[in-house]
Amino acid sequence: MDDLLVEHVLRAVEAVPPGRVTTYGAIAALIGGTARQVGAVLRHYGSNVAWWRVVNAAGQLPTHLHDQVRPHWAAEGIAWASSRRGCALAAHRVDEAAWAAAYAGATRDLPPCHRVPRTLAGR
Repeated sequence: MDDLLVEHVLRAVEAVPPGRVTTYGAIAALIGGTARQVGAVLRHYGSNVAWWRVVNAAGQLPTHLHDQVRPHWAAEGIAWASSRRGCALAAHRVDEAAWAAAYAGATRDLPPCHRVPRTLAGR
């Protein structure tokens, strides 16, 4: 996996403030990658960052992560949605402008990471 992509994803996750969440797709849009790439980075390298602040577009996490996320969300005041499949995304979504500014500051020392999605490569 591309080390630059990994570093950008991890720094984007760390820029999400406590009590707020973002989506795989929002991170992908911010860094210039794909939601699948973001998921792969978090799956392989995300254990040392606040991975529990990243959910899918519906505010959900895979069921096998629910027990692990519960204490983090409780400590940060992130409420579960009535479905109990994820968080109340609208209530906890990160302020994207402030997050983008924090990410820009956190990645000032890195070259940009503008990845071309694989489906577009070679066209």
